[in-house]
Amino acid sequence: MLSTADQPRPFRLSPAQGTLLLLIALNLLNYIDRYILPGEVSLIQHEFHSTDQQMGALTTALFFVYMLVAPLTGWLADIFPRKPLIVFGAVCWSLATLATVWVHNYQTLYIRHALVGVGEATFAFLAPTVLADFYPARERNRILSIFYLAIPVGAALGYLAGGQIGSHWGWRAPFLVCGAPGILVAALYGLWGREPVRGACDPVPAPAKRPASLNQYRPSSHHLLFHFFHLFTNPAYLTATLGLATLTFAMGGISAWVPTFLSRVGGLSVGDASWAVSVITVVDGIGGTLVGGWIAQRWLRTNHRALYLLSFWSVAFTLPCGILLFFGPHAWAVPSLFVAEFFLFLNTGPLNAAIVNSVTAPVRATAIGLNLFFIHFFGDTFSPQIIGAISDRSNLSIGLGATLITLVFSCILLRTGARFAPALDNAVAASIHQGSHR
Repeated sequence: MLSTADQPRPFRLSPAQGTLLLLIALNLLNYIDRYILPGEVSLIQHEFHSTDQQMGALTTALFFVYMLVAPLTGWLADIFPRKPLIVFGAVCWSLATLATVWVHNYQTLYIRHALVGVGEATFAFLAPTVLADFYPARERNRILSIFYLAIPVGAALGYLAGGQIGSHWGWRAPFLVCGAPGILVAALYGLWGREPVRGACDPVPAPAKRPASLNQYRPSSHHLLFHFFHLFTNPAYLTATLGLATLTFAMGGISAWVPTFLSRVGGLSVGDASWAVSVITVVDGIGGTLVGGWIAQRWLRTNHRALYLLSFWSVAFTLPCGILLFFGPHAWAVPSLFVAEFFLFLNTGPLNAAIVNSVTAPVRATAIGLNLFFIHFFGDTFSPQIIGAISDRSNLSIGLGATLITLVFSCILLRTGARFAPALDNAVAASIHQGSHR
């Protein structure tokens, strides 16, 4: 018989792994909720007789509230524990999703969508700050690539739920099905999610010591204000943020309108268009995110600028695919979408890791909150409505073609940002990471 010491130990998740899984689950439900609407635009338009511009305005409402609340939430998260804010945000958008049952006109739907933005602004961007305190700088690209797999899977399930469930049981049904699990997972995170020590895995100067407790690492308001203004002189942060903002303009506009584009221009039914977009999104999203994260992780071994450079090439390869998608033969629309989405998803983990690594722990939540303000203000807050307005005056192909211009600006910003990529001190960070779990 094996001695007690020799017997295999039962598998147990570490605090970092358990927290990562719960945050992935919340992010998955978050993106399911966000992409139900684009999957059933035609169904809602049929009931409310709304124009394309009005449907685009729903996304504008969500992100307008989102970008205004996010900087405040980020400031609070740099002073107070993040766990209660994450739980509150998840419960908030889940309740707003369930409230769709009482929506019977366009104005109420507009208010409902805006309220979802409040919930998302107190969850979505705090998760990377928590994970950054569990893992050192060189590992964050890998971990965030895994975390952001929830985006394509959630988007695909949202498209599918909107198109399929909406077509059979009405457009409100998908929101009801997807709202309740958010409350459950938020409760599980409240019970088992961990709040790591801030800056526990950041590279630090040799004389510095990691704080013994979370309270010791809370900066003063004066300290936060100083770092806030310092962000505007941080070229690594600014180029990554603005590069992501111009990219988000394109991605937000395309994701909001591509099912309708395939239905209206490609000749597919609402159900078939949702199937096509959901399959493409989940396959490309998982494949592109994993491949991009893997390439960047290996590239980082020899070049600390890899996160910016891979993001640049990702967007550059997307441009010709977008031209073919919007202006090529209709029979090529679906294959072009498949290739374009694969290239777009390559930068998911690397670009978000570049933003996290460009700032220090005391101001990280504030920086990501400000980042969200910029990427939504210059990105997807207005792009669906702008595309809808152009479509009303010309056609949807020309409306979506406007996104190609912002992709060019994204390429320029990301290539410039590579010059300012911060060096990564793996040795120091790894030692801190190990010490934080003893």
